[in-house]
Amino acid sequence: MNIFLDKRIVLTLDAGGTNFVFSALQGGQEIVSPIVLASNSDNLDKCLKTIIEGFELVIKKLLPNKPQAISFAFPGPADYKNGIIGDLINLPSFKGGVALGPMLENIFDLPTFINNDGDLFAYGEAIAGILLELNKDLKAQGITKKYNNLFGITLGTGFGGGIVINQNIFEGDNSAAGEIWLMRDFKNTNLLVEESVSIRAIQRVYKEVANCSKNLSPKDIFLIAMGKVQGNQKAALAAFSEMSLMIGESLANAITLIDGPIVVGGGISGASQLIIPGIVNHLNGYISNLKGEHIQRLVSQVYNMDDHKSYTQFLSWNSRTIKVPFSDKELTYNPEKRIVIGLSRLGTSKAVCLGAYAFALSKMDNSINRTKGETSLNYNTH
Repeated sequence: MNIFLDKRIVLTLDAGGTNFVFSALQGGQEIVSPIVLASNSDNLDKCLKTIIEGFELVIKKLLPNKPQAISFAFPGPADYKNGIIGDLINLPSFKGGVALGPMLENIFDLPTFINNDGDLFAYGEAIAGILLELNKDLKAQGITKKYNNLFGITLGTGFGGGIVINQNIFEGDNSAAGEIWLMRDFKNTNLLVEESVSIRAIQRVYKEVANCSKNLSPKDIFLIAMGKVQGNQKAALAAFSEMSLMIGESLANAITLIDGPIVVGGGISGASQLIIPGIVNHLNGYISNLKGEHIQRLVSQVYNMDDHKSYTQFLSWNSRTIKVPFSDKELTYNPEKRIVIGLSRLGTSKAVCLGAYAFALSKMDNSINRTKGETSLNYNTH
């Protein structure tokens, strides 16, 4: 799918607890100036009317052009396949469940797609970001290997995740795939890992190690760790080191099952130089069995796409030639399994937006293909 050549227009929404930002995309590009409205999150009736008003204003801006769909991310638990939003922390008025997708379809007569922001982040990076860059680099090196899977994580207020399998979002049967935040904390197994992978985690560890009560921002703690401002550098480095360890163990469990590259986004990813090397070291580490034998933590070796030396090694595939038994044929292959981890190439917000756009186009194409198939089947039975 090349979203940048597609002429269909899709309405989008960036849904935050304070503001809603409405826009429209065509060919993967924003084609109207975004409209920002207060979310009115404490009043369901006002909140829903705000969503309707926002899309109506965007449609007016588009005239005489018409949109073909609505697609956006919404935070929190939901039955995304049916467009039903569940209980939300940032939008408390949605408690009990709201059929938001069906409401918008009824009002605007447009197919409406709502999905998890972690899923759409990973999908955007798979369609137009890191996976695209990775496969282009491999092709430029004359390597025929192509990656089609991706695990995306976002680091910020919480620990989000999303899975792309064979260039498609893996939603799960209950719209609950990729919920990495619910894995066990590596150090305290009674806690969920998000307690150690979040803004509050960085602040907590810094205060514990520095033995202070002041709540510094993650950016301040990062600057202290880098020696750019005064503070307890040992505590700051410990905060990011612990986070990288917790992320690494969670990813080790996830990648054991998914076997694909990893993309990292979210506000805390700005401190990637203090986080990603530790993740890579953990993923390339070892685990033991009852015999005391050391076994690689992952089947695949992990390389840092944003470290020149590491990525150069990744792109240097040492091929081996072997003979096909009982024939004169020979095959060339690389015996080492490899994956990469790297920062978002699009930026988290843009990746989510492009993911929502691509998701809508994909769903509409699938619907058209199903309709054609049913028409063909009906024709052939007569």
